[in-house]
Amino acid sequence: MSLAAPDAAGPLRRERLRTARLYFVCDAHPDGEDPEPMIRSALNGGADIVQLREKELDRRAIERAAATFRRICDTYSAPFLVNDDPELARACDADGVHLGQDDMPVADARALLGPDALIGLSTHSREQIDAAAGADYISVGPVWETPTKQGRPATGLELVSYAAEHAAVPFFAIGGIDASNVSAVVEAGAHRICVVRAIRDAGDPGAAAATLRRAFAAHEAAPGG
Repeated sequence: MSLAAPDAAGPLRRERLRTARLYFVCDAHPDGEDPEPMIRSALNGGADIVQLREKELDRRAIERAAATFRRICDTYSAPFLVNDDPELARACDADGVHLGQDDMPVADARALLGPDALIGLSTHSREQIDAAAGADYISVGPVWETPTKQGRPATGLELVSYAAEHAAVPFFAIGGIDASNVSAVVEAGAHRICVVRAIRDAGDPGAAAATLRRAFAAHEAAPGG
């Protein structure tokens, strides 16, 4: 696969997942532009994982964008995932797929993509966190309401703390997280965060990514961190 020889792909992906702190989700053409400068800036600033999330374009256009995402992520040795669609993940040679609660079940995605793929699952409640068997990681949130998940009520920091105590796999806090509140999320127990707008909509995406990463460093350096 793209990150390593086939016999090493799964363990290497999971090690990169384990050490990841910042997961960036980006649409195919942020602000209608070529995604390459945005993705490179985010990765230079400290993003560890990149997901292509595109709800509007047709399949061919998404696959063309995915080729750019794949190429850049290979340059940085960063896992590249797609949203919702395991078939698309396979067609794009992605390292995995991120599923919502209403998408293909994790077990079916695993059967399609094989044991080496990374499979993520969105969770919005204690019950969903507890039931996330088979996923390699979960997202937890939205911590705060966000326009990228319209109609989805905020779960608050309490669910982050619950995941920190009970999640059986790595988790990423998600939803409305930016430089103004990331420290609160880290203090609630998150070791990883996932963002869209905090990087995509920033005047300097690389600086925004670096600021988010520093929140982890500051917490780990603090007494009791």
